[in-house]
Amino acid sequence: MPAARENLLDAAFRALAQRPWSAVRMVDVAAAAGVSRQTLYNEFGSKEGLARALVRREADGYLAGVERALADGVEPRDRLTATVEWTAAVARDNPIVRAMLTGCWSERLPAPTLAAVPSSSAAPAQRRADGPLPSPGDFVRIVRDRALASLTGSGAVRPGSTELLRSCELVVRLALSCVAAPPAEGRIADLVRDALHRQPV
Repeated sequence: MPAARENLLDAAFRALAQRPWSAVRMVDVAAAAGVSRQTLYNEFGSKEGLARALVRREADGYLAGVERALADGVEPRDRLTATVEWTAAVARDNPIVRAMLTGCWSERLPAPTLAAVPSSSAAPAQRRADGPLPSPGDFVRIVRDRALASLTGSGAVRPGSTELLRSCELVVRLALSCVAAPPAEGRIADLVRDALHRQPV
């Protein structure tokens, strides 16, 4: 991503921590990023385009963290536990990720439509942001499938891996429950172990 675009997204995210999205002004975002307002409009097209790009970036960051969690550790349960811990931690600290995972968008946040919107942007990153954004159900499927691929070395559901696919989905749904109702400190590993006690992992 070009540096100006990333700086603008950082500035928009910081602005959102201080005021509701409806009060975030494009001119202030541009000034905070050290670029002209015209540069901001050239990059995103509109405030809606900026919102879509911000949500897309946070979604991509969350999924990159899922990949890191699934790659960390040897034991499958450890990798799945790390995925739940990452999901709970990032949702606690990032209101956009929490809204994406739960579908509960407060009036303080941008709430772009999840469907694709017409894009006339010359920036490939903005054309991608103008495409469909993931819904909570999409995240369940994406993370479940990535967990399955991590544990089997393939994303395909092969004979005998149907139960493993269910176990992966169970863990993803457990992660979402930890977002909605965070457990006590240090309890996530116990919850994953208990949930997978009789599951094929």
